[in-house]
Amino acid sequence: MSLFPPPESIEAEIFLSLPEKFRVRGRTPEWAVINKAGADLDSFLEGPAFDRAGNLYFVDIAWGRIFRADPAGSVDLVAEYDGEPNGLKVMADGSLLVTDYKRGLVSIDPASGEVRDHCTRYRLERFKGVNDLCVARDGTVWFTDQGQTGWQDPTGRVFRLAPDGALDCVLTGIPSPNGLVLAANEKILYVAVTRANAVWRAPIMPDGAASKVGTFLQLSGGGGPDGLALTADGGLVVAHAGMGSVWVFSPIGEPLYRVRCETGLTTTNIAFGGEGNRDLYITESESGHIHRARLPLAGAPLPHLE
Repeated sequence: MSLFPPPESIEAEIFLSLPEKFRVRGRTPEWAVINKAGADLDSFLEGPAFDRAGNLYFVDIAWGRIFRADPAGSVDLVAEYDGEPNGLKVMADGSLLVTDYKRGLVSIDPASGEVRDHCTRYRLERFKGVNDLCVARDGTVWFTDQGQTGWQDPTGRVFRLAPDGALDCVLTGIPSPNGLVLAANEKILYVAVTRANAVWRAPIMPDGAASKVGTFLQLSGGGGPDGLALTADGGLVVAHAGMGSVWVFSPIGEPLYRVRCETGLTTTNIAFGGEGNRDLYITESESGHIHRARLPLAGAPLPHLE
């Protein structure tokens, strides 16, 4: 039962299709054996993020690649390495920080393609499998450690990595933490909990701890929420993997818009760009497409790039 009227529907268009020369045919990547029932994926796109020049970076988890698209949608390969990159953010210095399921956090030079380990262990233990990240105004990095967690093993975590290298575990006991984003005042952290089909709201205390964590949104259907973003007025944007849609909610959680993608159901992640920061870019992972939709409201600027 829904307590709200149906949200307004917006149709997304295809911004780009991964060029055929970059599609890997007839092979099964190791990542897909476990995560995609052994599918022969030619790519699995995720992690869209813009730089200050308007170039869109995105990853291919299945084949360990980082791509860049110019504003016209022309794609080139930035890096290819032994990894499983998932989330990506462009940092203030122009480098790329990537949550890599296989390696932890890695830093990539977009000019040379050089890949360096950035954060690989917590108290000498490897991560379960990091997933996505967001960056605070001062450069602090928040990231999820999802691995194979779910209701059968609700042990996913959220970490905070300070600019001085201090690493803290902020949340534990999560059944599949995925996308995350900080509210504009950086006192609330929203976390997509995929296997619970929910978005959690975590108030952040002055000492950096989380307290009174609760469910902000309870979704249904599909596979669950994945990537998150904010609108300029503090609303939440949720990529709903398995639903072929992205939901736009008001700051208090009222459904406003449903953005639909035409080429598949695996809508995994999102980024705002374009004129006025009102174009929403959406990775539809399994088809190898990135969609674009013009929204009636703007996305929030990324605080570490302001």
